[in-house]
Amino acid sequence: MHFRTIARPARLLATSALVAATFAAASAQAEDINIYTSRQPDLIQPVLDAFTEETGLTTATIFIDKGLEERIAAEGANSPADLIMTVDIGRLDAAKQAGVVQAVESATLEENIPAAFRDTENEWFGLTARGRVVYASKERVGDEAITYEELADPKWKGRLCTRSGQHQYNIALIAAYIAHHGEEAARTWVEGLRDNLAGRPEGGDRDQAKAIAAGECDIGIGNTYYVGLMMNNEKEPEQKEWADAIKVVMPTFDNGRTHVNISGIALAKNAPNKENALKLMEYLSGDEAQRIYAELNYEYPLEPGIAASEVVTSFGELKVDDMPLAEIAKHRTKASEIVDEVGYDDGPQS
Repeated sequence: MHFRTIARPARLLATSALVAATFAAASAQAEDINIYTSRQPDLIQPVLDAFTEETGLTTATIFIDKGLEERIAAEGANSPADLIMTVDIGRLDAAKQAGVVQAVESATLEENIPAAFRDTENEWFGLTARGRVVYASKERVGDEAITYEELADPKWKGRLCTRSGQHQYNIALIAAYIAHHGEEAARTWVEGLRDNLAGRPEGGDRDQAKAIAAGECDIGIGNTYYVGLMMNNEKEPEQKEWADAIKVVMPTFDNGRTHVNISGIALAKNAPNKENALKLMEYLSGDEAQRIYAELNYEYPLEPGIAASEVVTSFGELKVDDMPLAEIAKHRTKASEIVDEVGYDDGPQS
């Protein structure tokens, strides 16, 4: 269904946006903890409900897909935001660089979250991990191991499909490649990926599985949790067919380990409910919350000793890259530049 858009004066649009933001902020202030999140609310609500049941503290979430840092910066000292919940090391690092978060000293967080998955200055903390892996056709790809480097091998020419190179998940992967091999090697690698593409990058990670199922390509790059979501999608059962057409291959760097990204959390700079917010941060890093994340969202818990779900375990052993995410984040800008320089999103050039 298509709706006709009626142009409105910029001043009216700006006023409407301000009124909406003010209303949302006022609504959030009625709660014990106010969360600005770029995560889909239905993915985090079960764990927030469990927190409320245990502590009696209530939460309010405001979903902000884009411009989260700008929103908090614009609100300044009057911002109702207590916590930022988001996905991708890039977004967490962007919040830090924008100066809208603050350091947290917590023995609980430091005990529960391994050092590689938290900021060196304690301004953000990972909560869950997802592997950036290969989706491979069960019919057309053998059981051989695949390294990240080998994805650029000409043997895959015309057989690879991915979403946009500029998407945050691919930028993080390219940044990890830079951290391991340097800028020039990464540029050559991205050129190889580009020329192995079956067509121009498009869609999301699930669309790459769909393309493999349709025979449009043989391998794709995607996050592990999407496979679990497809396998158990009752609302759109065709996604089960996409999942059934692929197998998960854990690609590795030369250290024998697989790149992962994270969902994470940070304490807002001017958090009005700082004490309550810290309680939620610590709860999210603990046993119960980590188990809920694992079972419902098909993500890997970061707290040591908490097992992944049976679905995720079926993907095979994930040996997590030990390159600190804070180090990977330093190369995000260069990774983005390389994508544009080689014309990745224009598709194969040879």
